[in-house]
Amino acid sequence: MGDAAAPGPGDRSGVERALLSLRPVLAASGVALGVADGPGRPFGPGETQSASAMPPLRRRDFLAGRRAARRALRAAGLPVGEILHDGRRPVFPEGCVGSISHSGGLAVALAAPASRFRALGCDLELRGLPVEAARLVLSEDERVWMAGSVRQLLFAFSAKETAFKALGGDAPSRLLDIGLRPGRDGFRAWPRDVPERVVEVRAHDVAGAAFTWACSPAPPLPETGETPAPLKRLRRLSSNAGRADFSPSGV
Repeated sequence: MGDAAAPGPGDRSGVERALLSLRPVLAASGVALGVADGPGRPFGPGETQSASAMPPLRRRDFLAGRRAARRALRAAGLPVGEILHDGRRPVFPEGCVGSISHSGGLAVALAAPASRFRALGCDLELRGLPVEAARLVLSEDERVWMAGSVRQLLFAFSAKETAFKALGGDAPSRLLDIGLRPGRDGFRAWPRDVPERVVEVRAHDVAGAAFTWACSPAPPLPETGETPAPLKRLRRLSSNAGRADFSPSGV
């Protein structure tokens, strides 16, 4: 994750291709990915009402995110319907979980069955952050391993955004209250007040942009107590690795 210029708007097509190339990686963990470069039409009256109340740029991101999410749902073989919102969190159709992120007009989304995952998280960042923002995102010890790298800061910020989404109800209100440690394949993240609630965050450089994702498993099956197979695969993939406030962004 060396320092490199983030892609500009003209490079979105390269980022989109790089994101789509990750589909097999996510599919191996039971997760489907969708991408949308631009907004679609609202799927129903709920999305129409929500979008009509938003300023233009927010409306663009909202509709692009829903377009990407429906592509992810279709790729997962799941029901496609309206994706409303509860505050800033998207509400996927019954029986589905998912996550949406957008940056610079490009949206990406993940989807999977709720029977296999409690929550998913993803984040896409096409633009960097000033290194001075590190103190608003990272604790003092986390800034040590960041070592002043703008690129490391971008990935760390993205990883905390992803962790916030994947933690669901366990997520703190500030990114600064999510602990983070780097590893070879990404990061380990946890709420500082619930340190045992660890989320493994995978990180990818996608044509110069930062993309991170994570899964929170569904509770063990009552009959067997077994962990769902996609989580076992994700753990194996991750086992080789050891805003005033920044608040999590909307999805």
